[in-house]
Amino acid sequence: MRLSWTLSRYFGLQLLGGVGAVTTLFMALIFLGDIVELMRRSADNSEISFSLLVMMGALQLPALVERALPFAVLFGALWSYIRLGRNHELVVIRASGVSVWQFLLPGLTIALLGGIFVVTTYNPISASLTERFERLEAEYLRGGASLLAVSEAGLWLRQSDARGQSVIHALRSTNQGQNLEDVIFFLYEGSDKFVGRIDARQAILRDGYWEISQATRTVPNQASQFLESDRLATTLTVERIQDSFASPETLSFWDLPDFIKVLEDAGFSAVRHRLHWQSLLAMPLQLCAMILIAATFALRASARTGIMMTVLGTLGTGFALYFLTDLALALGRSGSLPVLLSAWTPAGISILLGVSLMLHLEDG
Repeated sequence: MRLSWTLSRYFGLQLLGGVGAVTTLFMALIFLGDIVELMRRSADNSEISFSLLVMMGALQLPALVERALPFAVLFGALWSYIRLGRNHELVVIRASGVSVWQFLLPGLTIALLGGIFVVTTYNPISASLTERFERLEAEYLRGGASLLAVSEAGLWLRQSDARGQSVIHALRSTNQGQNLEDVIFFLYEGSDKFVGRIDARQAILRDGYWEISQATRTVPNQASQFLESDRLATTLTVERIQDSFASPETLSFWDLPDFIKVLEDAGFSAVRHRLHWQSLLAMPLQLCAMILIAATFALRASARTGIMMTVLGTLGTGFALYFLTDLALALGRSGSLPVLLSAWTPAGISILLGVSLMLHLEDG
């Protein structure tokens, strides 16, 4: 017997209601926890008002919810299927000849389409709001804006010290930004008084200074001076330069491929951004896996075990998958695993686990 459209729509609506309720609960808990954390971080800054913290929390909320979405789907689906089982609706449906795969099809379809919607539509909005949050965070909590910008025209760096600040433009870079080629240093006294520029063939970042070679120093109202080598003090380090990149979370799914190309053309590693992009591609598969795992535990609850043991088992599985995801991403960021493997392993293991448990339950 095939599942009718009416029953498919009913199961789909039940699942959407459960996932929506759990997601709303997650949103409230995440928002409150984020506000508390922002208050802790801003405790020493009297200029930050509570309304600003609330706005910052609201801007960050979509990205945090996106990160927690697989677990919201897991527990929302568990609640929905347990409720259907306790009302004996699943018993009646299965007694009429409908297989478990048939009544899971509406949930899997919703998870797949929902994952595609999150990646293609929700993520760009979330990334835009996260970018605004990070600008406010840099201004009020970290005490400074980003040091670096990368574009097709090269890269721009900003450094400052007690004497003033410098703006650096380079057409190319190697060694993760440590070596700059065809570089120009714009020198300022204070924040806005231009005092000269240095055009150089190459600049190498050393401990506390730039080592400049084949340079021409130009000062207003004076003749240009050629320098075979020169030094310019700096507080920059390779780590500070790397940390100044736009974080992957501030770039939408559609913008990430172009940014990755620009980043790699400029001589920098784009592992974090590639990993984030592949993780987004894997999200629909991961949401489908959460439906399978939730249904397995829910059906076992109605047949063999109590509700409490089912919830505890789902919690344990959720924490294990969260740990696996974090571990795989950490290995990917460190270069210990290829990007594709680290991004798709959690989703692949989750889907295999869900299918295996369901086959064992249905046919075992």
